[in-house]
Amino acid sequence: MSQQPSIRTLGQLKESGYRPRTTREEIRLNLLAKLRNKDALFPGIHGYDDTVIPAVENALLCGQDLLFLGERGQGKSRLIRCLTELLDEWAPEIAGSEIHDDPFAPVSAYGKDMIAKHGDDTEIHWIHRSDRYGEKLATPDTSTADLIGDVDPMKVVEGRSLSDELTMHFGLMPRTNRGIFCINELPDLTEKIQVALFNVMEERDIQIKGYRVRLPLDILIVASANPEDYTSRGRIVTPLKDRYAAQIRTHYPKTRELELEVVEQEAHVAGIEGVEVYVPEFMRRIIAEITFQARTSPDVSQASGVSVRLSIANYETLIANALRRAMRHGDGQAVPRISDLRALATSILGKVEFEYAASNRGEDEIVDELVKRAVKIVFDQMAEDLAVYDPIVDAFNQGWMVEITDMSSPREFVEGMDKIEGLSDAAGKLAGGDSPPKMASAIEFILEGLHLSNKLNKNVTERGAAYGEG
Repeated sequence: MSQQPSIRTLGQLKESGYRPRTTREEIRLNLLAKLRNKDALFPGIHGYDDTVIPAVENALLCGQDLLFLGERGQGKSRLIRCLTELLDEWAPEIAGSEIHDDPFAPVSAYGKDMIAKHGDDTEIHWIHRSDRYGEKLATPDTSTADLIGDVDPMKVVEGRSLSDELTMHFGLMPRTNRGIFCINELPDLTEKIQVALFNVMEERDIQIKGYRVRLPLDILIVASANPEDYTSRGRIVTPLKDRYAAQIRTHYPKTRELELEVVEQEAHVAGIEGVEVYVPEFMRRIIAEITFQARTSPDVSQASGVSVRLSIANYETLIANALRRAMRHGDGQAVPRISDLRALATSILGKVEFEYAASNRGEDEIVDELVKRAVKIVFDQMAEDLAVYDPIVDAFNQGWMVEITDMSSPREFVEGMDKIEGLSDAAGKLAGGDSPPKMASAIEFILEGLHLSNKLNKNVTERGAAYGEG
């Protein structure tokens, strides 16, 4: 953040050569400058470069209000909040104004009165662009007073007339004058409140109750909505739909790689001193694949969507379980493995809504199937030709048996595995190192992959699983 300008009066502001611009002009000119300089417009947003972002840029260049339409967890709110970076870093306002009055063109009674009384000596305050953003999560109990404003009875008691604008308590939208205002989950506003937005959206002013209070607002209005609410249920009144000039459809990451970029950017994993966290490539891919399988599963409600937050929560839970094991056995590495996937039930069930048609099957059963499909797909992608694993399968068919739980010691698990022909070599190619935690993770991945390929028996126990026993 740069230092706040030192100008403190309207006279000084005039002498500086400052020229006011509307919010839309600011955004348009700053966007053009960023495009010219090839600056990143929306840092931290992945997968929208060729779809959503061009549409956003077009709308902003046109000065249009925007509606972001998409399922939960598609980055709508983050994208909207990034728009503030297109405002000037500092903007002058009349000091004490509740609605950020432009010193050159005040619109409130307070602002006009200050200019009339003090002229060029009117005190100026500078507001940072981060403070020129307002947001409201729409709920059925949201009122006109919340968004627009209402009469303040205390000011009436003080002796002001009801027709006096100074008796008004301004709502969130007027208080975001000369900025960007966002309404999240727009369809949850009642029809009465939606109608109250008509003037703000079209005539750019607000009307409070039946009094002659009209404030021309300089505000960019952005909203977000879920398609299920916005289109299927018809919960948006048609005139309000018409007032949003740009409707932009968001989407989930189109590839597993993009999904993982978001996960690794957003996941919060508290490290432990002396313990290295290492997530093998096959475990990273499994996390993304579980989410992709859920997004196409007939047992999962696709109308509600499967958020990227599912991948993030699963990734965090997977690492947490590996850290617990590392601390229990004093390992210097925490390496997630297949048995840790059992811990994901808590993070999956909280993020996924199931279809009623799947009610004859338990949720745990559906989750187990999603995880198995994900593991099998990743195994097929990363493993060698199954014929390479024939010696391993033969060894288990001849009596080898391995029992493992998510808390099994990596050293104890790996011990003796080199006696099974080909297992250590195959695991070494996947492990990313020869430490016991890495090798244990790769070996377990191979055993589970062979089981899902119908090459190896597996018995599930309360504590874990046993491979090789019929």
